[in-house]
Amino acid sequence: MTRPGDPRPIVVGVDPDPAHRMALAWAADEAARRRLPLRPVLAEGVPTLGDGRRRTPPSWEEWNEALHKAGRQVLDEAAEFVAVHHPGLPVDPLLAEGDPVWVLREQSRGATAVVLGSRHLSRAHEVFGSASVAVPVMAHARCPVVVVPEPEHLTQDPAYYVVGVDGSPRSAAAVDLAFEEAALRGAGLRALFVWEPGPLRIFDEYEPQQEARRLLSEIAAGRGARYPQVDLRHELVVGHPVQVLTDASAHALGLVVGTRGRGGFSGMLLGSVSQGVLHHARCPVIAVPSEPT
Repeated sequence: MTRPGDPRPIVVGVDPDPAHRMALAWAADEAARRRLPLRPVLAEGVPTLGDGRRRTPPSWEEWNEALHKAGRQVLDEAAEFVAVHHPGLPVDPLLAEGDPVWVLREQSRGATAVVLGSRHLSRAHEVFGSASVAVPVMAHARCPVVVVPEPEHLTQDPAYYVVGVDGSPRSAAAVDLAFEEAALRGAGLRALFVWEPGPLRIFDEYEPQQEARRLLSEIAAGRGARYPQVDLRHELVVGHPVQVLTDASAHALGLVVGTRGRGGFSGMLLGSVSQGVLHHARCPVIAVPSEPT
């Protein structure tokens, strides 16, 4: 539990499979860079009867104790993994009972960020970072939510982040976080305004595109002074937002988006575009809430 005045931890959903540690590693790196504690979280669901071949199923107490024991072991292994990579990093594991979505939403109230993993086996078969967990957490979290893909992708040198821009206040929060992340990691930043012309607007594109360029210029002017070390490139790109952002994410350190949007980025509601990015981006996706704490 985070008390008023305490550092706001980086919360990470722990995959029970020790072979899948990308989200844990990303979260530990982020906590170390920000000098914040790390909170690995494992949410326990309702125990099942397990092997139906047993003639006498164990009591509820036995199942509950077995579940707790397994959960504690998973968190102990996660803490050991973090200690190897970041000795001295404060780690505060949490074994919680309840639905993972509810647990992570509650944890987001006092967190700097919530980090989830995604194995990207398919659109329907993912574990802690599956759409059934990631999307509702992203939609209602009170802090940024990061979905880290498996396996690790190759980044380009010099390193850079990508952020989707549309000029809305919610987009501005995503841009602020993108600058902060880029500065923390000594990376550049690509700010993209995606223009998707409709069939009836082919002759009326000049003014909206000029407005988009103006917004991109304001981003450079407003944040450049605060983050002079960040090399910013801003671009107006014509195409479908999912495809454009997916292509831009190929070798990026991260893709930052808002959970709502408007205008050229109207698809940035937590719906088709955001879910498309979540499933297809080749780098960690950082979703910034419309009302961050």
